[in-house]
Amino acid sequence: MKVIIDNDLCTGCEMCVDICPEVFEMSNDVALVKADTVPEEAVDSCREATEGCPTEAISIEE
Repeated sequence: MKVIIDNDLCTGCEMCVDICPEVFEMSNDVALVKADTVPEEAVDSCREATEGCPTEAISIEE
């Protein structure tokens, strides 16, 4: 599973980092993905962050 963030849509609200800090981090007021693939133990929280993103800036590739 791979996570992609559209930085043009990201508002820097940090919701994804709050929900899934194993995968997301903030830099210069936008979210970044820490790793190329999501660790197995973070899959559920990563999906939750993706679904909860208020600007739909996060997408998942299976």
